[in-house]
Amino acid sequence: MALKASIHKVQLQIADMDRHYYNEHSLTVARHPSETNERMMLRLLAFARHAHPDLAFGRGVSAEDEPDLWRRSLTGDIELWIQLGQPDEREIRRACGRARQVVLYTYGGQGSRLWWEPLANKLRSLSNLTVIDVDSQSVTELGRLAARGMELNATLQDGMMWLATPETSVDVSVEIRQQASTTQ
Repeated sequence: MALKASIHKVQLQIADMDRHYYNEHSLTVARHPSETNERMMLRLLAFARHAHPDLAFGRGVSAEDEPDLWRRSLTGDIELWIQLGQPDEREIRRACGRARQVVLYTYGGQGSRLWWEPLANKLRSLSNLTVIDVDSQSVTELGRLAARGMELNATLQDGMMWLATPETSVDVSVEIRQQASTTQ
């Protein structure tokens, strides 16, 4: 018998002072049985960093041709493609060809650094690609916030980000490995 996704209900309040975006989102997040709490929370972190009324979650880790999150225009064009993990060069190039902006969130400490080193020079020519590495300690702390029902507050200011529940807060450390030269 196949395992079913676990459903998480999230009330996410966002105060993004950098983009002047202030809103509350009621989200239903399906966590695939093979997905960790840390990865699910990274999806929520990415949602908060790129929040927009049209931003939506993809079908999940089992869908090969969809990102983790995306924003489409009214005509169906992909405006923003957000992916987590360490995809191969071919996947990244394909995403950059399909979407106006691609943001890749890597995590995993030393493993993500080893993954990035041989790709960095090959991907520099992709002007619509941003690569953000989330510190492994931040990822661990984010995983501890996971619950079936969550009230989260995301605060973004001067490039810094905090994600908080009523009980605790996580200061999320990121490193921008590559910044897109085009804007979203």
